[in-house]
Amino acid sequence: MEPPSSAQPNIVLASRSPRRIDLLTKFLDEIFGEGVMSFEIEPADIDETPLAHETPLAHVQRLAQSKAQVIAQRLSGSDVVVIAADTTVDVDGQIYGKPADIDEARVMLNEMSGRSHTVHTAVSVVRGDQQAHTVDSATVTMVSIAPELMDWYLATGESLDKAGAYALQGDGGRLVESVQGRFHTVVGLPLEPLGQLLAQCGLSWKIGL
Repeated sequence: MEPPSSAQPNIVLASRSPRRIDLLTKFLDEIFGEGVMSFEIEPADIDETPLAHETPLAHVQRLAQSKAQVIAQRLSGSDVVVIAADTTVDVDGQIYGKPADIDEARVMLNEMSGRSHTVHTAVSVVRGDQQAHTVDSATVTMVSIAPELMDWYLATGESLDKAGAYALQGDGGRLVESVQGRFHTVVGLPLEPLGQLLAQCGLSWKIGL
């Protein structure tokens, strides 16, 4: 993979998610070399409440674009590339966001136990007047979650900060039987689609992720 030859703008991630920070760090290290290219973190902190009758797909698209545009407007006047993303779990057309408490997490996980659901991650890139957006989806099949496994996982506390009440890359991986699609889509930032969006906004290189 060859880095771009010309000077690059500042990159800003509109999220404080540790998972997205780790994935973007990996992405930039793969392109430029470890530690060569850094980025700033500027959370958008927008209202993420679903609109009435909003589908999961429309929901993630709206939030990712809103996050990117909020930060781009905040930083207008300089050459910055804003990256934003949003992830939701889609269970029969119902949006499963972050649970409010352990009881809600248990309800979500029981509903997904032993069956498949869809995870949508929308990604938006804004650079001045240039914008590029996409949504990537993956199908996740859960194991039948035994009561002992359920109690153990909920006790880790991991479910409270995750859409759908589980983290594929963490202890929640023990609840997952299979994933059809990109692993990073479920985690929260699909890297190959991100690279394509960046290229559409003027950052071009050989993408091999």
